[in-house]
Amino acid sequence: MLKTIKIENFRGFQSFELQKIGRVNLLVGKNNSGKTSILEAIQLLCSRTNLEPLAEVMTNRGEYSWNDNQRKNRELDICHLFYAHEIQPDSKFCISGMNDNIKEEITVNIGARYFHLDDDFGKEFNGESSSFNESSIQIKGLNLGINWTRGEETEILTFPLSNNSGLDLGYVQRFRRNGKNPLPNTQFVTSSSLGTEKMIELFDQIALTPEEKLVEQALHRIDSKIQRIAPVSSRKSRYSLDSRGGFRVLLSDSNQRVPIGSMGDGIWRILGLALATVCAKDGYLFVDEIDTGLHFTAMSDMWKLIWETTKRLNVQVFATTHNSDCWTSLASIAQQEDANEDGIRIHRIEKGKETSVFFLTL
Repeated sequence: MLKTIKIENFRGFQSFELQKIGRVNLLVGKNNSGKTSILEAIQLLCSRTNLEPLAEVMTNRGEYSWNDNQRKNRELDICHLFYAHEIQPDSKFCISGMNDNIKEEITVNIGARYFHLDDDFGKEFNGESSSFNESSIQIKGLNLGINWTRGEETEILTFPLSNNSGLDLGYVQRFRRNGKNPLPNTQFVTSSSLGTEKMIELFDQIALTPEEKLVEQALHRIDSKIQRIAPVSSRKSRYSLDSRGGFRVLLSDSNQRVPIGSMGDGIWRILGLALATVCAKDGYLFVDEIDTGLHFTAMSDMWKLIWETTKRLNVQVFATTHNSDCWTSLASIAQQEDANEDGIRIHRIEKGKETSVFFLTL
């Protein structure tokens, strides 16, 4: 588990530290205090040189543009990841943390690609040799460099940026990691919940396993009439982003299969949280505005579900809220449980402050 996190020059943080991290961590604070950015920073650290989770986050934020008239090739607006939304050669941000008493760090930097004017073909030049006349060297473009380290482990990757300083999404999608060194499991649940296709994908991963029973038990906590749940759509089906289809539930007082969308947004949210939690086994779960769609009376059951499941499956959770009912419910559970160094933590994030304020009670 991560014990501390330090963020430098990432999004709205010039410098920030999150300390006293436990198994379940809730970040509370006002809007635009940087809570979601902290989740993204930790996910980026855990993802190493795999940029697919970051690309998904940036796409959801609308931080992309199209690099052709036919809107076929999308590129990520990398500058928004850097403090003050500006990049130039030598710009960089860094995210580090202590993980099992070993320092883990990822540094993302902007480097320049040069070419030599005396070369008829505009030969690229790395800028390290002193044999060239500096006046004949010009910047050809920018590169995005990624350097991840953990102890003696190191991963380095470089992507070329476009003339608009964007990262072509195709580079991210084509890059595949070495399967011999797999990444830890990470699941990110946005404030708008998971989409239907993602939910079905996660359910497929746990079908006919003990984890499937955990998901059914989670739904049963919220509505005791729910007995079973199953996906019923084909893989060829396509749903809109706000669709609540693809699943049916069996109720104890009915012989009919009821669409889960008929059960309300709270059940959908709990299903997404349960699926993401069990599929993050031995890894990390990130949830933005975890209280979305839940009545305050359901908060306690939700937190009990997450606390018990994460201990059982070895998952570390980072979630955000600005709902007092949400964090007081978690504080109540923390007082009942053993809130030691591996327990429950609540952190207040305040805009402009370089450290979080750690507290557990009112």
